[in-house]
Amino acid sequence: MTSSNSSSSGLPAASALPTLTLHAASIATAAALRHAATIKVPMNVAIVDSTLYLLSFTRMPGAKLTSIDIAINKAFTAAGHRVGTHNYKEMVWPGGAAYGINNSNGGRFMVIGGGLPIIVDGTVVGAIGCSTGTPAQDQEVAQAGVDAVAEYVRKQGGGSSKAKL
Repeated sequence: MTSSNSSSSGLPAASALPTLTLHAASIATAAALRHAATIKVPMNVAIVDSTLYLLSFTRMPGAKLTSIDIAINKAFTAAGHRVGTHNYKEMVWPGGAAYGINNSNGGRFMVIGGGLPIIVDGTVVGAIGCSTGTPAQDQEVAQAGVDAVAEYVRKQGGGSSKAKL
């Protein structure tokens, strides 16, 4: 690793991390919105990049206003923990291995389905969070966004370079 790609701690510099581009985020958002329209559930759709910061947000007419932050925080959680938010369902009950985790990160940690990481070549480059429907509907809509980015990358010849995202 060259010094231009690493910090003084030896870890990759934030600018060297593979990350989702605005173009890829628009592809994911469009696919999620199409799927939400197909199942007739208006959604809030949030996309974060690998730094966990919001890259894109769209609210369909009729989507729940209280679900705006939930969608954003589902994306934040999925990117930060590198797994879908649905994975926490059974672990967050009293006595569970992750009981109370939803209070971490200033209360932003989401344990409700609908947040999925976007992975390219084994690296989390961002995440999508969807909210307004049931957790299963939210996850289904998020999966449409993930699948659209995977298909785009496949058509570009694979790889995680920014030029291909």
